Amino acid sequence: MTVTTADSVVQPFLQKVRAIHQRGVDRPALEQIVALLEGLAERRDLFNFERFPAPTAGEGNTQFRYRLNDDGDTPTLYVNSLLPGKSTIAHNHETWAVIVAVEGQESNQVFSRVDDGSDPSRAELRLDREVIVQPGTSISFLGDDLHGIRVDGEQATLHFHLYGRPLEALENRYGVKPDGSVLNYNKSQMAPSIEAYGL
Repeated sequence: MTVTTADSVVQPFLQKVRAIHQRGVDRPALEQIVALLEGLAERRDLFNFERFPAPTAGEGNTQFRYRLNDDGDTPTLYVNSLLPGKSTIAHNHETWAVIVAVEGQESNQVFSRVDDGSDPSRAELRLDREVIVQPGTSISFLGDDLHGIRVDGEQATLHFHLYGRPLEALENRYGVKPDGSVLNYNKSQMAPSIEAYGL
């Protein structure tokens, strides 16, 4: 009997994504990538809390991020698990991004920047929409798009996060605090990934 591993489905998936990535990613291309990743999210036999545990409430961590491939600057796939109460400030990604749910709900607030960008230490944002990412409802972003997230309710999330480049390599991402002050997002906000290659 052949045993299917997560890696055996992740690598063919990434080959398809790389073909799109190499042509250049715009909004229609993001829709293609979303459809591919939603197909991967249906493999709950491979992607579930047993294989990718959520943090334990009360132990200090509110997020586990499992990195599923290590291919340099090519698209990088993570499984993200957030506990209820976890939230982020508004931030960009510096590259395209797709979020698809396996389990749980994550509220995404999508913003537009309405200032002229002349002051690098300040930003003025407008809330455009809110999307509840859950099984069947995904979201995608280009590099300059801004969003913040919040997990409400009682269930941890288990979501795929796919980026055009590894999150750890993105040195110029920025975040905007509620008072409008701008900071380097990776340096000030991002916790390390848990390597999970070959699971």
